[in-house]
Amino acid sequence: MTSPKPTIEQVNEEAYLLRFGNHINEQTADQILWTTRQLKRLHDIQDLIPSYTTILLTLKTQAEQPHKLIDEIENILNESTEQAAIPLDQRKTVVIPVYYGNEVGPDLQEVAKHCQMTPEEVIQRHSATLYRAYTIGFTPGFSFLGSTPDELHIPRKRTPRHQVPKGSVAIAENQTAVYPSVTPGGWQIIGRTPMELVDWNSEHLGLIATGDSVRFEAISREAFLTQGGKLDGF
Repeated sequence: MTSPKPTIEQVNEEAYLLRFGNHINEQTADQILWTTRQLKRLHDIQDLIPSYTTILLTLKTQAEQPHKLIDEIENILNESTEQAAIPLDQRKTVVIPVYYGNEVGPDLQEVAKHCQMTPEEVIQRHSATLYRAYTIGFTPGFSFLGSTPDELHIPRKRTPRHQVPKGSVAIAENQTAVYPSVTPGGWQIIGRTPMELVDWNSEHLGLIATGDSVRFEAISREAFLTQGGKLDGF
């Protein structure tokens, strides 16, 4: 299926916003992922920030022949409209172990009640889904993952928490995420992972990148503690 041609908007002398329409879906996400991979090959691009329907592109301050570079970007955007879906085996899959116990998932019971399920059914639905990382934001390493099953859609909390423990696994609307560090937050907390999602010494910083596949694997309380998980924070 042919995708719409993206548009280019100049933000300032060095930054450009590439827009891929207004629809958040797998086709757009694949087009953005393919385009990002091609743009990374261009020498004079300083930074790329892919999101749901856009890519923010920053040129190096001393970019050689910027007009020629823009032409190359235009060519890549033209090619992107004909790209097929990117197979799963060409996307990294990150498996995140999660302890879904009430002591680390204080909203699990409320989510189950809202969704008219048992907590066990919520856990089964959440961990059976393969998610996609659509964008990274909010804090370093915070990946917005979609989409949760329709039956797990639930609004954010009316009053956000002042502090959400590191590793908290949460859902809100049609998305799920892991809080990679201690921050305020308004999503519904249903569990916690012992896995570190941010490596401050790594060039890439976050374990999950835009375009990656992510799935959650339920583990026991004992396994959670054995892997370094903490029960404090609430």
